[in-house]
Amino acid sequence: MEFTAIDYSIFALLLVLSSAIGLFYALTGDRQRTVQEFLLANRDMGCLPVALSLLASFQSAVAILGVPAEIFRFGTEYWFLGCSYFLGLLIPAHIFIPVFYRLRITSTYEYLELRFNKTVRVFGTVTFIFQMVIYMGVVLYAPALALNAVTGFDLWSAVLTMGLVCTLYTTLGGLKAVIWTDVFQTLVMLAGQVAVIVVGAWRVGGMARVWRVAEQEGKISGIDLDPNPLERHTFWSLAVGGIFMMLSLYGVNQAQVQRYLSARSERQAKLSCYAVFPCQQIVLCLSCLTGLVMFVYDREHPLAPAQRPTSSDQLVLYFVMDVLQDLPGLPGLFVACLFSGALSTISSAFNSLATVTMEDLVRPRLPGLSESRATLLSKLLALGYGLLCLGMAYVSSMLGPVLQAAISIFGMVGGPLLGLFCLGMFFPCANPTGAVVGLLAGLAMAFWIGIGSFVQGTAGAKGTANSTALPPVGNLSTVLATTLLPSTAAPPSPTGLQRFYSLSYMWYSAHNSTTVILVGVLVSLLTGPTPAAALDSRTISPVVPWLLCCLPPKIRHWLCCGGADPAQAPGHADSTEKSKGVPNGLAPPGPDRQEEEEEGQGYIRNSGAPICSVQETSF
Repeated sequence: MEFTAIDYSIFALLLVLSSAIGLFYALTGDRQRTVQEFLLANRDMGCLPVALSLLASFQSAVAILGVPAEIFRFGTEYWFLGCSYFLGLLIPAHIFIPVFYRLRITSTYEYLELRFNKTVRVFGTVTFIFQMVIYMGVVLYAPALALNAVTGFDLWSAVLTMGLVCTLYTTLGGLKAVIWTDVFQTLVMLAGQVAVIVVGAWRVGGMARVWRVAEQEGKISGIDLDPNPLERHTFWSLAVGGIFMMLSLYGVNQAQVQRYLSARSERQAKLSCYAVFPCQQIVLCLSCLTGLVMFVYDREHPLAPAQRPTSSDQLVLYFVMDVLQDLPGLPGLFVACLFSGALSTISSAFNSLATVTMEDLVRPRLPGLSESRATLLSKLLALGYGLLCLGMAYVSSMLGPVLQAAISIFGMVGGPLLGLFCLGMFFPCANPTGAVVGLLAGLAMAFWIGIGSFVQGTAGAKGTANSTALPPVGNLSTVLATTLLPSTAAPPSPTGLQRFYSLSYMWYSAHNSTTVILVGVLVSLLTGPTPAAALDSRTISPVVPWLLCCLPPKIRHWLCCGGADPAQAPGHADSTEKSKGVPNGLAPPGPDRQEEEEEGQGYIRNSGAPICSVQETSF
């Protein structure tokens, strides 16, 4: 199983074209001379490139390797994750995007200062940096490691080449280059997966036969409505727990929010969320079909025992090299597909890390920094994070079993950050103390469960080890796919605290974000809720009145900072009267709120309505 000259040429062409896109945007337009152009693409992107860039960031190399391996081993239950995509994108489009976009922020964590204070902003920024710095080294190293094990492709040549190319076009071309290379790399990913499915299905008699054999062998899963949160994959864990996972990615993650903010209008940003939905469904279908084709092909063309992969991560590459070995160029196309996923994820990390470092840590301490110096410093930060990524790839190679713990950190941190933003947007009473304590409680809970699962090696899902147990060395798990690929040995049923560690990884985001909200609200009420006059109404979601209208008046009074009359249901005659005279409160967009057009999009001013008054809301 070796690469031919044609395969190497196709792989090299991917790197050359990606670099060329970065050079093009470095030498055209305003040549990345302003911070807004470098970090936000001049806020001039359309919905389609933004949508494809969002998709590319989601479809990482570990997902390309992990999802087919999951289907190959455990059947199509994972396919039900697609049910979570609708609400997982509809909620960001109508709740998170309007708040972020109308504040005209650059870093997501600017919101935390507007809503709470600088301390909360710094806590959020540092948490995000910790999350991404660890993860990006793993994303760079892991696919290169799997490729080296299967094809003999030189490990560090692949790591260095990919890391340097990604650093080059991200540093030179800014976010605009990142988005357009994501578009190109998305097309490469789709082409590589389609080629594998078509050739593999043709070799075993067509897709109809693939489905028929898979169904006979029990690989086509039905709907499992078991509500037990300890079960690895059920309809509820995938469809409901998956919503929280999607929200942590598409709702508040800086890498994704930065793409929304680069859109030329709020409407274009919302449309990008809608456009990425069918694209995600297509990608999920391709990955699942790849897994089914792999399963049927392996039954009819089994490898010799000495040739079989030693870990689940190598399943896809062994299959690809076997099924495409007599078709020169196609193995190279799939490897280009694999590395396109890695490049898109890493470039997103570089750009988002440079953004939050510049906007949240540097500029507040250097308020007099000129535009030219700020732009130069932003580029140097992107370059620095690129080099740091190479260092983290080397560290990942030395960690051994801890490598999988580093991958899981991405999922562990995403839930608490989601909870922090939800605390700010949906609970007007939340104060800075509650936000900080809630975030720390959520992180502590996340790492308690994650590390406890790793240490205990707990198991508990229908005869397979539980998904929250970290896999053996070499497995590339991810929160987006098979974060934890278990062994097939039937373990003893967990008891006591082990049951707590057996929580399905699909519930991690929901559990950890809920912890942040509950602790944050409780601490805020005990230490004194935020006064209504101190709230910036733009930082509270317009749907809050509808979320609170069914609660008892006393509880509603607490959650609304104790400064507003009880919310009334839509249509009550006196709701408008009660919306007058309260300073710096919030009312949803209605006739008594002024709208001004600023650069082609509506920017809502504060009208002085109370926080909990319910009027007319338009999405």
